[in-house]
This record gives sequence, C-alpha cells and structure tokens, in this order.
Amino acid sequence: MSRLKISVLNAGLGAALVLSLSACNRDANADVANAPAPASAPAAAPEPAGPKYARVVSVDPVRQAATAAQKECHDEVVTRRAPVKDQHQIAGTAIGAVAGGLLGNQIGGGKGRTLATVAGAVGGGYAGHEIQERRQETNTVTSTVRKCSTVPGTSGDKIVAYDVRYEYNGVTRSISMDHDPGDRVEVQEGVSVVSDARQ
Repeated sequence: MSRLKISVLNAGLGAALVLSLSACNRDANADVANAPAPASAPAAAPEPAGPKYARVVSVDPVRQAATAAQKECHDEVVTRRAPVKDQHQIAGTAIGAVAGGLLGNQIGGGKGRTLATVAGAVGGGYAGHEIQERRQETNTVTSTVRKCSTVPGTSGDKIVAYDVRYEYNGVTRSISMDHDPGDRVEVQEGVSVVSDARQ
C-alpha cells in the first residue's frame, strides 16, 4: 500500500476515534446531569413530645435537730392605779369643810350666820371628800415589768427538706426539695421542675 493510503486511513481512524470519545463524554455528562441527587444524611429523629425526666441518683433528708425548752423574757409596760395614801379622804373632807364654813360665815347674821357656817362646813366637807376620791381613782402610775415564759422545745429530729441529686444527659445536678421525689424528676432544659412518683 502506498504511503498516502496509509496516512489517509490513519487520519480517518483518528477522526473516528476522536468523534467516538466525544460522543462517550457527552453521554456520560448527560447521565450525571439526569442522575437523582444523592440522599443527604438522615435527619435526626425529633425528640418525643411531652415531659422529660431525669434519673434520681440520690436523696438525702435534711434534718432539724431537737431543741431544748427555752426561757423567753420581754419587758411590758403596765399602768395601774396609784396606791391611795388617804383611804378615807380625810384631807379632802377637812379642806372642804373649812372652805365651806368660811363661805357660809359670809352669809347672813346672828343665828342665820351660824347655821350658814355649819351648813357650809358640812357641804364643803362632803364636796372635798368626793373630789379627793375621784382624783385618787384616776391617779395612775406606769411601770415596766419583765415577764418570762418557758417555750417548749421540739422532740426528736424533724425532716425539713431533701437534697436531691439527679442525672440528665450525662450531667449531674443537685436541688433541694420539700419532699422525696422518687426515682425520677421532671426536667425542663436539664433543670428539675417537678418531681414524679416512684416508677
């Protein structure tokens, strides 16, 4: 064969090979473009609705020790009637009689003056007695008195609270509660909010 034929044949084979490769690449690109998108990573399962619970690790009662009886004292202001020095109101009677007698003596003359003086003395004495008696009843004194009483103590230890340790998502926390929560506690954002009955 002549060289010219061989060259033409080689050129034809080369062109056929280039066209063939080009067609293959087009088919491959079309397959990639038409292929379904790869599946993404599976979505995390949503957390179940409803309350969340943490596991109680320990419950320690907090006790208040018994107390002994104690004496408690306080000052109290007391107002009482002042003691009466003249129980029969002699001073008031005497002063009233003298004053009444002097006034009665100013009235009339002779026997009338004497009667007026006696009447004035009797009336003045009675009035003086009554005035002194009323003053004695309203006369008060105030004093401070210290009063004491015994307050009974408490007997035996008394549980006043519970120190609770619980675990939620690998984190251990503590809380003080007014009752024993049981084996689990309800939580919100990892913090105990409500206790649950024993399971």
